[in-house]
Amino acid sequence: MVRPKHGKLDRVLLFTAFLIALIGVLSVYSATWDKAAKPGELDPLVIRQIIWVLIGGFFLLVFSNISYLKILDFAYILYGLNLLALLFLLIFGGERYGAKRWIDFGPFSLQPSEFVKLTTILALAAFLGERREKIKNLSSFIGGLLIIAPAGLLIFLQPDLGTAFIFVPVFFAVMYICGGNVKHIMVTLISGLVSMPIFWHFLKDYQKSRLMVFINPNVDPLGAGYTIIQSKIAVGSGGFIGKGWLNGTQSHLKFLPEKHTDFIFSVIGEEWGFVGGLILIGVYMALVIRGMKIISDVSDIYGKAIATGIVTLIAFQMFTNISMTIGIMPVVGLPLPAISYGGSNTLMFLINVGILLSISRRTNL
Repeated sequence: MVRPKHGKLDRVLLFTAFLIALIGVLSVYSATWDKAAKPGELDPLVIRQIIWVLIGGFFLLVFSNISYLKILDFAYILYGLNLLALLFLLIFGGERYGAKRWIDFGPFSLQPSEFVKLTTILALAAFLGERREKIKNLSSFIGGLLIIAPAGLLIFLQPDLGTAFIFVPVFFAVMYICGGNVKHIMVTLISGLVSMPIFWHFLKDYQKSRLMVFINPNVDPLGAGYTIIQSKIAVGSGGFIGKGWLNGTQSHLKFLPEKHTDFIFSVIGEEWGFVGGLILIGVYMALVIRGMKIISDVSDIYGKAIATGIVTLIAFQMFTNISMTIGIMPVVGLPLPAISYGGSNTLMFLINVGILLSISRRTNL
């Protein structure tokens, strides 16, 4: 493969990425803020989030200056190591909140499922690039499915249904944009929908409860439906312009569980209202639109596949997380990219943007 020189950096993409990360730090600060704390005292979670943003920012700049084609040389190795980490976690990992998702390193912990989102995209891009002349063949489609299947299965067994499901839109988007056979995509989609009743029997009880309370949260208002009910109250109480930063009642009076992680958009909605939520969505959309421009501009299938996977990943996570906090999608445990507290989530968001920047620099020579 020809190693491209780097062109100019996409400043809009860079700015939106760091703006999202900054909003994330401010939101985590608000979600963990305590009136009784000493002036200037930061919650440990805020300090960790700041550290992860700084680490992620460093890696963003590193990856933006590395040819994405060089990264692809290690795609299968990285993916294989990531699968081993997931397998290790499944066998030897300790449970937290009823799931095996984290590997602890002293005061910090990493979530291999966050990393495998990217390594799966890289492995899929490498595979499709090698078969670009045969991409419409059924063998290429099945080969792509076999690449994402191990990661999806291992994550599903943790159990983490939301993260496992995210490979579905990523796979279909990459296959479609890279020229895969639309008939294969449609048949697989229809088959998946038809098999949903069978899939239901493989879900854990709490996963079934989440889907049931999505239909009617009042089925279990003090159990599985409690968080979504409180989330909708928080977002609704923010009104048009919100109550102001640090003035949310649902979060600060501890009515809202998981307010610094999966339901952090509820804090934003209560404090900044409809306007603030719309601005945040607008910032995400600016990043997604820049990503779509990169997909359109890049000529080689490797860059197109990687960019499509990353943009779909970010857009789907953003849409799903916000939708579940306002009650129009089931609660599936997907974090809001770089906004929800979490080192792995923040780090991988910024690395993904760094790789997007690397791809865009080839189109701006």
